[in-house]
Amino acid sequence: MLPSPTSGPLDDIEFLARSAHRVTALDALADGPRSRAELQTMTGASTSTIGRTLREFEDRYWIERDGNAYVATSLGSFVASGMRELVDRIETEHKLRDVWEWLPAEASGFTVEMSADAIVTVASVDAPYRPVNRFLSLLRETDRLRFAGFDVALLEPCKDELRRRIVDGMETEIVDPPSVARYVLSAHADHCTGPLESGNLTVRIHDDLPLYGIGLFDDRVAISGYDPDSGTVRVLVDTDSSDAREWAESTYETYRRDSRSLTLETAGE
Repeated sequence: MLPSPTSGPLDDIEFLARSAHRVTALDALADGPRSRAELQTMTGASTSTIGRTLREFEDRYWIERDGNAYVATSLGSFVASGMRELVDRIETEHKLRDVWEWLPAEASGFTVEMSADAIVTVASVDAPYRPVNRFLSLLRETDRLRFAGFDVALLEPCKDELRRRIVDGMETEIVDPPSVARYVLSAHADHCTGPLESGNLTVRIHDDLPLYGIGLFDDRVAISGYDPDSGTVRVLVDTDSSDAREWAESTYETYRRDSRSLTLETAGE
């Protein structure tokens, strides 16, 4: 039975969205011919469900037979591509929904699209250090680090690894608020001595940094979301997106340009 001629785009979106296996099946058919058995294996749906789904796809002219298999038509491939993009967008929104308030505002130039292919690591009650641990894994894989923001909650738990990497040659530049620099120099003087004497660490001071952090690694950028009420890092978004990289480089350089070198006098301000 053909779909009703009065049905609209939302009806077809609802038809696909009502069952996850329909999106999976149409995606698979857009990639090339598939047999019923292959589609059943890929979707986990029953034989009867796959048969009914294929008939509904045929009624919409989204697929056609190819011997003993089926393949998407141009119309079907067009729909599959759009539906997959929609699903990907909703998945991104779901990952960011509860932590978006701690990330850079859109006025800064940071957009949701920059997070589309990102790894989003969120802190939870039972795993509060997930973002920190993700940052630590990125730290171990880079030869150069630049960071600007309120970094104590993020970098303090990594201080041993950070010290080791800097002394071993990792080129590092950190732009800190004066209060953070004062705290680090007083609370972790022993950890600071080696990195500062190595010549691989540069610390700069800025009076008006955002609550979020910007980390630039060799191959990725990381945005950390800091919650001032709890004093914890709530989320770390890291990506190799070229748009995110361009934004992070530009934003970091803006703060760096308006900063000043750390001296004993500036640290004590």
